[in-house]
Amino acid sequence: MYQALYRRFRPKNFDEVLGQNHITTTLKNQILRDNIGHAYLFSGTRGTGKTSVAKIFARAVNCIDSQDGNPCNNCEVCKGILHESIMDVIEMDAASNNKVDDVRELREKVKYPPSRARYKVYIIDEVHMLSTSAFNALLKTLEEPPKHLIFILATTESEKLPQTILSRCQRFDFKRITTEDIIKNLNNICNEIDFKAEESALKLIARNSDGAMRDALSLLDQCVSFREGVLSYEDVLDILGIANNDLIFSLVDNIEDKNLEESLNILDNIIQNGKDINQFIKDLVYHFRNLMIAKTSKDSSDIIDLEMETVKRYENQAKSLCLDFILKSIQILNEGENQAKWSSQPRIILEMMIVKLISLTDEYSLEERLDRLEEMIQNGNVNVEEKNREIQKKTVERPYEYKEQKIEKSKIKKEEKKEEVVEIVDDGKDISFNEIKDKWPNILKEIKSKRVSTQALLKEGEPLSYENKMLTIGYGDGFGFHKQALEKDHNREFIEKTISSFFNKNIRVKFVMTNSIEKKEVKKNNEIEKMTQEVVDFFGKDLVRIKK
Repeated sequence: MYQALYRRFRPKNFDEVLGQNHITTTLKNQILRDNIGHAYLFSGTRGTGKTSVAKIFARAVNCIDSQDGNPCNNCEVCKGILHESIMDVIEMDAASNNKVDDVRELREKVKYPPSRARYKVYIIDEVHMLSTSAFNALLKTLEEPPKHLIFILATTESEKLPQTILSRCQRFDFKRITTEDIIKNLNNICNEIDFKAEESALKLIARNSDGAMRDALSLLDQCVSFREGVLSYEDVLDILGIANNDLIFSLVDNIEDKNLEESLNILDNIIQNGKDINQFIKDLVYHFRNLMIAKTSKDSSDIIDLEMETVKRYENQAKSLCLDFILKSIQILNEGENQAKWSSQPRIILEMMIVKLISLTDEYSLEERLDRLEEMIQNGNVNVEEKNREIQKKTVERPYEYKEQKIEKSKIKKEEKKEEVVEIVDDGKDISFNEIKDKWPNILKEIKSKRVSTQALLKEGEPLSYENKMLTIGYGDGFGFHKQALEKDHNREFIEKTISSFFNKNIRVKFVMTNSIEKKEVKKNNEIEKMTQEVVDFFGKDLVRIKK
């Protein structure tokens, strides 16, 4: 009868266990020094060797001819445990024996000494599945077990175990097996079963096993049945339902170029070829993870476990992408992956994610937006008349990238000529705030005739007050960008000169952010001032005295 590869090549001693030297060394030393505990907890992700190490340990503590802490696997006790003819090593699945009655039955059995071995060993797999009452029933036995008894508890979710159980066990955390160790082991197994496979094919299997040797061997088992000759990279792609790397690179390029139609065509091609949608989403997450590493790491080849040629492709693609875009893309894909798992229409979820990713290509951080737009305004490298509406609509809550558009040098020179230096002569007359407010549209026209870009920013503001030759202009929520841009020296000075020239008065300008309450207060003061001025105009200055 055929035996699965993960069972056939299960490690027989501690030295054959992959990637868990921190555990196997400790256990071997305990056996050599006869310092064996009564309860052990093996925790870690699936396929990392928890049950295998438990079985090796059960043989090692009972072996008649132990060799450097390893079981000999040749003595009658080792052979009896391997062939399950000795009943002193008991495996119990807590998922199907999780009731309190099951644990009570176990407590009755552990009282009896082993029949042929030195220790009676209970291996309880998926122990986190036990009920609360079952844990309570097990607690006393774990605390004071018979001298001949050893408990080995295995779990993938140790956080679900009560602290009372954890505190009574020696805990060993199993690490994920590295891709290098998995590939090395796969090569050894292929040589032993006389099966040929390309190195790239084995690397793909290793990456998709997610650090679990058992998963890698199960995938290899599928591939062995699929191909009699040499197993190629494309064969593994077909078996696992994974999209070709070239397709994913092409998809991301189209997302960056905002080419929605071509992006959806690539998706349709992938799905029509029978690729698994949930697997493809995982591949996309992995792709953007590699882009993140390539964007942020000095030597990404140390972290991205791929061929150097592929790493270079990631680095080149990452150069044209914003880090903020990459991070948000990973977030969107992770959320979409969770939705697609439970959706009856995962394709629609995937297509929605692609649309969201394309919309993300416009988004940048506020700081980057300010720096870009400020630089373009100063250099004259932006067509402000065409972008005027966009500047009004785009608020700080949704910063966008503005594409640079060069203006002809002749136009720039014309604007510079219009901004001639005008000497301000104070005519000595007082001006009121209401007069400034009435003339405000004319002031905006004057500024627009000289510098359109500044007028586009200024028109979103509103004059609030005028006192001691200081004009205060307020901006509401969402227009903080306009305020910051106008506070730059070259913009503020230009506005002050234009307004001062308009009224023949040296006027300074201040920009503030206002809320609805402040605006109401200012409007109220303005109305009072307006009414006062009307009274003065009607009766004359000599007859009116204003009290403050």
